Amino acid sequence: MKHLDKMIPVLVFVALIAAWEAIVRLAAIPPYVLPAPSLIVQTLVNDWATLSASLWVTLRITALALALATGIGVALAILFAQWRWLERSFFPIAVILQVTPIIAIAPLLLVYLEPGSAVLACAFLVAFFPILSNTALGLASADHNLRDLFDLYGASRWQEMALLRLPSALPYFLGGLRIAGGLALIGAIAAEIAAGAAGQGAGLAYRIVEAGYRLNIPRMFAALVLISVAGVIIYLLLEAISRLLLRRWHESSRAR
Repeated sequence: MKHLDKMIPVLVFVALIAAWEAIVRLAAIPPYVLPAPSLIVQTLVNDWATLSASLWVTLRITALALALATGIGVALAILFAQWRWLERSFFPIAVILQVTPIIAIAPLLLVYLEPGSAVLACAFLVAFFPILSNTALGLASADHNLRDLFDLYGASRWQEMALLRLPSALPYFLGGLRIAGGLALIGAIAAEIAAGAAGQGAGLAYRIVEAGYRLNIPRMFAALVLISVAGVIIYLLLEAISRLLLRRWHESSRAR
């Protein structure tokens, strides 16, 4: 029964693709309106050299933005946990950056930065806040009884941070990391669209814009498929890391 439950999403997905293919063929829908899945796959194969190079550009920016967001977000969360006045001073700025639509920030960054740096900055800004906020929440959620015990034994603030608060914050951090992984990809795509007029970087979003200008709708769908697959792979990779780090001791992983 469990095996069947796992197969149901796959069967539903295959059925939807088959229905899409049948509708396009039976209704004779032109490919510039709605390409069939078979044509999208054919386009992926024929244009793989161009699309794979663009995919690599987008993934490289996404990975670098996520790494920067992780390092800076965790470091700031630790500083915020150690000095509350620092959190009260700078956390509102992070909130303002988060609630401002990235598509509105991207053109401004393109004025002051090179297109590649602007795309990286946009992806970083989108991925930064979930890591900062989740890690800060995790550091503040350490058991108060254990914190009192550390105080009783004369542990320093940094010993308490390393031995108690950081391990307690790990599930929160990993939850923020899973969110940030997808958001970094979204930020990179949004910034690439904003920078697409110049063709700088030639990421997947630029290929979508380019294909739209040329009414090459199958290539647009092929690029969208690659973006979706990349997003799913990023999420599954981060989910696997989370399970690996939490499976032996945290209830969220042991219950699965």
